[in-house]
Amino acid sequence: MSGSQVLVVEGDSNRREMLSTLIEFVNCQPIIVDEPESWYTQVESLADIAMAIIGDCGNHHIAKQLLRELVNHEARVPVFTLELPDTDVMNFPGTIGSLRFPIKYPQLNNALQQATIYRGQPDASDTSGNLFRSLVGNSRSIKIVQRMVDQVADSDANVLILGESGTGKEVVARNLHHFSARRDKPFVPVNCGAIPAELLESELFGHEKGAFTGAITARKGRFELAEGGTLFLDEIGDMPLPMQVKLLRVLQERTYERVGSNKTQTANVRVIAATHRNLDEHITDGRFREDLFYRLNVFPIEMPALRERPEDIPLLVNELIKRIEHENRGTVRLTPAAMTSLCRYSWPGNVRELANVIERLVILFPYGTVDFDDLPEKYCLEGDDLPEQVVATINAAPEPVRQRNLPESVALDSEGAELNANEAKVDTSATATIPVDGLDLKEHLANLEYLLIKQALDETEGVVAHAAQKLKMRRTTLVEKMRKYGIQREGD
Repeated sequence: MSGSQVLVVEGDSNRREMLSTLIEFVNCQPIIVDEPESWYTQVESLADIAMAIIGDCGNHHIAKQLLRELVNHEARVPVFTLELPDTDVMNFPGTIGSLRFPIKYPQLNNALQQATIYRGQPDASDTSGNLFRSLVGNSRSIKIVQRMVDQVADSDANVLILGESGTGKEVVARNLHHFSARRDKPFVPVNCGAIPAELLESELFGHEKGAFTGAITARKGRFELAEGGTLFLDEIGDMPLPMQVKLLRVLQERTYERVGSNKTQTANVRVIAATHRNLDEHITDGRFREDLFYRLNVFPIEMPALRERPEDIPLLVNELIKRIEHENRGTVRLTPAAMTSLCRYSWPGNVRELANVIERLVILFPYGTVDFDDLPEKYCLEGDDLPEQVVATINAAPEPVRQRNLPESVALDSEGAELNANEAKVDTSATATIPVDGLDLKEHLANLEYLLIKQALDETEGVVAHAAQKLKMRRTTLVEKMRKYGIQREGD
């Protein structure tokens, strides 16, 4: 987002100066407003504003009025409130979140990332690939993680990242490296559980020619490749006990030898480890060394499971869709009902599972709209009302679909739904009668859809492509609906 403008409304001159300096540091242009009631006279165009930060406006009434004007403006400016010490957080419907003052670089960078997602624009400053991909969110738990990353990034302390599979532990590790003084040196990941025990020592420390059968040349290990940078030991809980002893020595003495060599080498490497295992249980069972645990656990970071932060799901969905769009692999739109259902699901696979679901929906409904009934059956959940903060996030979620890079045969109506030129308009002249006792509309429509699909298949002798053409829908959509209703073709 290099060169973008950031609107700042803040009554305190010292805070204005600090915010202005930080915004310029991230290559953005600060637009400073010191009189909240006349902010619009000091801003030429909201269309050029990447994001807005609203701080002390004098009194609560003026602040609410300003937030209402910005949030409801047609330019759809992403708005953040400033969380001041010893002051209640100003929550307002439609704002993206709050920023804790004094703001530091990682916090502002993450806010710009979220603003980019909200506006649906390419992020010119994102040169770091998937940085903050699963750290996007406004929930308390993810903000704690962001704050801890901010606090420990510049340190050389060993970090142990804990959390379930798919929560984004490697993303945290990459952020720690990116925001550290070692950012210009290598980031080297190693999956300790994926490498056979007999090869792990060679993989970490390297080997000399002839050190063992098959060692036809000398080879550098991961410690040597990460020299000056960061070594990420993923799934450290699966490391064999003999290797744990050797790793402990390296962490204590900062030296190691290649396999088959007597030459001692110095390790100038920051070690970050991660695991989804319960290391306390492993220590009790004798499967993990307690002394190694304390060496690694200098600064623990616990990644929350996705089910613990459902209010972040809409932002994550839009982040995932945006990345698929930028790869020119299509796009998709989710209705509020579909998004609500996804927020009810427990996500045992966490962010990785969510990413797989979104990719599947893009394949099934390219450039289309996904409603509740279109979701895979296991994700169609109805139940109690969601917490208010989750509902507010769903209602304020940005529209992921944009009328860009679409095939010529596809257009979007004013609601963002797909219209094909050969699709017939709905006949609104027909009338229907509701029984005296009422009816279950959802069940009625499902029965009607089931009967029409059966009829189309019967008339086309079970040829799905022809039946889909008759029903004016995609073949993949029809196949999904057939699976949903348990309809099988003859011979299946």
